Amino acid sequence: MKRLVLLGGGHAHVKVLADLAEQPLAGWDVHLISPYRRQIYSGMLPGWVAGHYPIEACAIRLDTLAGRAGVAFHETAGLSLDPTAQAVQCADGTTLRYDTLSIDTGPMPALGDLPGSAAHTLPVRPIEQFIAAWPALVDRILGRCQRFDLVILGAGAAGIELAFAIQRRAVTDGWSHLFITVLGGGDLPLPGAPDKTRRHTARLLAQRGIVWKGASRATRVEAGLVHLQAGPPLTFDACIASTGAAAPSWPAASGLATDERGFIRVSRSLQSTSHPNIFAAGDVAAYADMRPKSGVFAVRAGPVLAGNLRAFCEGTRLQAWTPQSRALYLISTGDRHALATWGRWSWSGSWVWQWKDRIDRQFMRRFGTAPQETLP
Repeated sequence: MKRLVLLGGGHAHVKVLADLAEQPLAGWDVHLISPYRRQIYSGMLPGWVAGHYPIEACAIRLDTLAGRAGVAFHETAGLSLDPTAQAVQCADGTTLRYDTLSIDTGPMPALGDLPGSAAHTLPVRPIEQFIAAWPALVDRILGRCQRFDLVILGAGAAGIELAFAIQRRAVTDGWSHLFITVLGGGDLPLPGAPDKTRRHTARLLAQRGIVWKGASRATRVEAGLVHLQAGPPLTFDACIASTGAAAPSWPAASGLATDERGFIRVSRSLQSTSHPNIFAAGDVAAYADMRPKSGVFAVRAGPVLAGNLRAFCEGTRLQAWTPQSRALYLISTGDRHALATWGRWSWSGSWVWQWKDRIDRQFMRRFGTAPQETLP
């Protein structure tokens, strides 16, 4: 019997598992490798931090989905890949051979170019590690009676949503001594968003008492200090890094074709451009049509990946996929309000949050995990 290995439990592989649960792949033994039994839906993480959802409402159970699909689940991480031997070496010491491999492991935090960041910041990714560390950070905030300075490195959607979510939590839980600063390289937050949205976000940060320090690049982090390219360093009691996505080292080391940043080059069929029996999707992939690293495109790639893996294994024609040039971005602002952008259009308000909440709930229900009611 031939073997299909799914390496990683990202958004696209969740759809592959759901597809296999509906229609098993005849003649193929399927395995899933993931260090975590669940996948936290990144779109709902700020809602958990803000106190709107319990963590269980944000989690898709990979082990449960694998069980429904008849897929063998390996709770470990892939460490290296040998495309010649067609084998994945795992962190638990096992080696899993494959005939077809699909990779959806997600990215690493982009900390490599910032000395000291690995030792002195809390990265948002991997999300499970952030979730595990968050209660200890809350305890540190609660354990202080005097000013507590929190610096967030990165002013993309993830960093901004997190800033608003933490500020909301501070208001509801009485952390009046918490002061938040967001550090970004541009004049305004949310690079790539419409100017109207960026200006509105800057105003909203100011209204919430969140300090926006734009046009500032961090050069080094040490205990309690973020050194800047220009100006005096920022002091902090805690520092969260939301600095974007970096590629893991093992794809390039394995000989797979990668782009200049180390992400796996794939064709429009999501096949590796150097090894056609290897597929990749999500943030670990460099698509033929370049797109930002975003969960939006990982979710959209899921049905294509599921269909093309089945077609490849069954020897039928694969589908070409071109990601949409414009995507809808929904950015929560902590207080059950949200911003929406689509191309040059933008909207904001409580109705946008309700729209986002409904979309998130529907996404979770598709995989058998419906969010519980929002908390008061």
